Amino acid sequence: MSTSLIRRLGPYLASRFRQNQRFIITATTTTSSSSSVIHHASSSSTSTETVNMTESCVRRMKELEGSESPSDGKLLRLSVETGGCSGFQYVFNLDNTVNSDDRIFEKEGIKLVVDNISYDFVKGATVDYVEELIRSAFVVTENPSAVGGCSCKSSFMVKQ
Repeated sequence: MSTSLIRRLGPYLASRFRQNQRFIITATTTTSSSSSVIHHASSSSTSTETVNMTESCVRRMKELEGSESPSDGKLLRLSVETGGCSGFQYVFNLDNTVNSDDRIFEKEGIKLVVDNISYDFVKGATVDYVEELIRSAFVVTENPSAVGGCSCKSSFMVKQ
C-alpha cells in the first residue's frame, strides 16, 4: 500500500515542489520592502488563505512567553515534513527567528510562523493546543488540504 501511495503522490509532490521553487526564486529576485507577510488571524476568520489559532493555542503560547525572558520573543513555528503514518507530518517548534520566506499569522500578539513550502499544505488549517492524559501538544485540528490521517493528529495525507 505504501508503494502505491508513493507512486500516486510522487508526480503531485514534484509539481508542487517545482511550483514552490518558481515562487521562491521569483520572490528572492524581486526586491521588496518587507521580508515577510503578516496576516492577522481573528476568531471570525475562516479564510482558506490563513492559518488560524484557537484560544487554547494562544493561551498556551502566552504561558510559554511568560516563563521566558521578554527579550526572547518566542514564535510558534509550524512546518510539514515527509514521514509519519500517513505520508506527511506536522512539526511544531518554538523559534525566535523569522526567515525571508516565512508567513506570519498573528492573534492577540501571538505569532505563528509557517515557511512557504509548508504553507501550501496547511493554508486554511486551525492550530490548537490540547491536553490529554497521554500528552499535551500543539496539533492541527482542521486542515482543508488533508484527507485522512493518523489518530494521533500528527500526520496526514494530502488531497489530490
